[in-house]
Amino acid sequence: MTMNVTELFGSKVFNDKVMKERLPKETYKALKKTIEDGAELELDVAKVVAHAMKDWAIEQGATHFTHWFQPMTGITAEKHDSFIQPEDGGKVIMSFSGKELVKGEPDASSFPSGGLRATFEARGYTAWDPTSYAFIKDDTLCIPTAFCSYSGEALDKKTPLLRSMQAIDKQARRVLKLFGNDDVKRVITTVGPEQEYFLIDTDMYNARPDLIYTGRTLFGAKPPKGQELDDHYFGTIKPRVSAFMKELDEELWKLGVLAKTKHNEVAPAQHELAPIFSTTNIATDHNQLTMEMMKVVASRHHMTCLLHEKPFEGVNGSGKHNNWSISTDTGLNLLEPGKTPSKNAQFLLFLTAVIKAVDEYQDLLRVSVASAGNDHRLGANEAPPAIISMFLGDELEDVVDSIIEGTDYTDKKKKLMSIGATVLPSISQDTTDRNRTSPFAFTGNKFEFRSLGSAASISGPNIVLNTIVAEELDIFATELEKAKDFDKALDKLVKRELTAHKRIIFNGNGYSDEWVKEAKKRGLLNLRSTVDALPSFVSDKSKDLFKKHGVFTDVELTSRYEIELEKYSKIIDIEAKTLVSIVKKDIIGAASEYETILADTINTKTACGLKISNAVEENRLESANKLTISMDKDLSRLEKDIKKAESIEDSLELARFHHDVIISDMESVRESVDSLEVMIPSNIWPYPTYGEILYSVK
Repeated sequence: MTMNVTELFGSKVFNDKVMKERLPKETYKALKKTIEDGAELELDVAKVVAHAMKDWAIEQGATHFTHWFQPMTGITAEKHDSFIQPEDGGKVIMSFSGKELVKGEPDASSFPSGGLRATFEARGYTAWDPTSYAFIKDDTLCIPTAFCSYSGEALDKKTPLLRSMQAIDKQARRVLKLFGNDDVKRVITTVGPEQEYFLIDTDMYNARPDLIYTGRTLFGAKPPKGQELDDHYFGTIKPRVSAFMKELDEELWKLGVLAKTKHNEVAPAQHELAPIFSTTNIATDHNQLTMEMMKVVASRHHMTCLLHEKPFEGVNGSGKHNNWSISTDTGLNLLEPGKTPSKNAQFLLFLTAVIKAVDEYQDLLRVSVASAGNDHRLGANEAPPAIISMFLGDELEDVVDSIIEGTDYTDKKKKLMSIGATVLPSISQDTTDRNRTSPFAFTGNKFEFRSLGSAASISGPNIVLNTIVAEELDIFATELEKAKDFDKALDKLVKRELTAHKRIIFNGNGYSDEWVKEAKKRGLLNLRSTVDALPSFVSDKSKDLFKKHGVFTDVELTSRYEIELEKYSKIIDIEAKTLVSIVKKDIIGAASEYETILADTINTKTACGLKISNAVEENRLESANKLTISMDKDLSRLEKDIKKAESIEDSLELARFHHDVIISDMESVRESVDSLEVMIPSNIWPYPTYGEILYSVK
């Protein structure tokens, strides 16, 4: 049966088409005004919308509704209520009020708050975000909402994102007005997040406690074949994976997610899905849905989807490329250089704002992608380095240089590349190559922030991006609004700021040791770990920035800092305790069994007078015994340090202890375990190996 994608797409979404069909004209207009202009939504309008939404949802098979929100856990949350209301005679009716649509009251005390809420202060509110469409999932009407405390502090990732979008909208419109763009009523940021992930057989997943408890393998020797041949990247998609991808597309399309591209990634068992651009808050909602549906659909195919940034040592981990741009409601991409970028003054001013923002707030961009899992990737020659820099490409860098030097720029015509075969046409060579080693690369009419980890919500990086660019646009607009000669003032400003911030531009190999030295000379930050990066989040400079633009209050900022520190320590603590449990319960037993077999073999051969051939077993027994002793010694140290960590009260000190001590202890234990895995026969080794896991899906 042929699938009609155009009919399928958005079929589970209360979108604009459905609203236009089901709402009275005046209600529809009022709701659109709220969505497009940010006008306050009247309760009378909400009542009509709620009734229509309920009828539509019931027709779709829904029996419950939920306020779908994004707390500081990094995943989504939902509390389901049925539509039923009791009537006389033991009957029920299906009801959904405007008040239920607009506001919910989940328990706020059980979500991370970083000290914003005491345990006994349980009240929290969810508030409908009408800019993100409601949808049906698992026979439940899901209403995207913000989540805040009783006293109004944001307890989620959506609220500050919406605030940051308001900030850049306000400042970008000020700048556009200076260029005569008075018809622009709204400026939005758009995002297309590419999502990487692993798929493994569920039986393999269930046999690995480390994957179950931590999302990554805490031990595992390198398999004979990994990604060395580059044969998996863009390779033929295996039947089971293809079936999964087909169903995933269908499920996402029903939910209105613009799933576009799918392919195999570099590592065995690794894949990627990329969507078409959406408004940033909708893209964030959709990426959360994508990660959730990946796990759900994988389970239907007896596979498990791994979203951890580094599930397997020795092969590439998974990232999430955040393609970010700025557009107007009139359809203009403000990061589009045009045919002659050197003469496009408006583009150059916005480009300058982004360059200055990235340079001045390197630390915040680094913080926005910091996590225990992502620390395994950044700087590991498979992902951008921890040093933030920008890639512009040859043409734009030449334009920047000519502005700084005060020389005329001659636009370079695009080169034609001959592919060789006469039947194939010559193709135009793009003036901006891709630089996969750059954390922040210009790719035509957008910037690709490549440092995100695969499991992360994209809200954090986009909150930072929106806010820091809004800050620079504010500074530029304030200066230019006072200018008597706009053109001269504009030229002066662009040249001054590009000169001051050119250090952040680097088009070379970000993986090289030379770049680390060069970056240091330039004064760029190298915040190698989450623990190194997080304090920047609560610096006076950071607090002033977020407060000025109404994105975070001081209290909200501090709470997030505490949440991330606590989360980091908890993740490492769980990993350490999981490793201790695995080694004690199974690895030591396997090593002992292997050594016993070797000893019995030696004794048997000796009894038979075969002393010469004992050398093989004796050498293996000695090696295994040394590794077991070393493992036991390192394990004891790890257990003592886990206990020691329990007495550290300061959250930053505790996080540093986990980074400097606990992780080092774990690596020492792992070294012995991985060496034993190579020695011990598979019928004795208690867990699936990397080779078995990575090639488990046929």
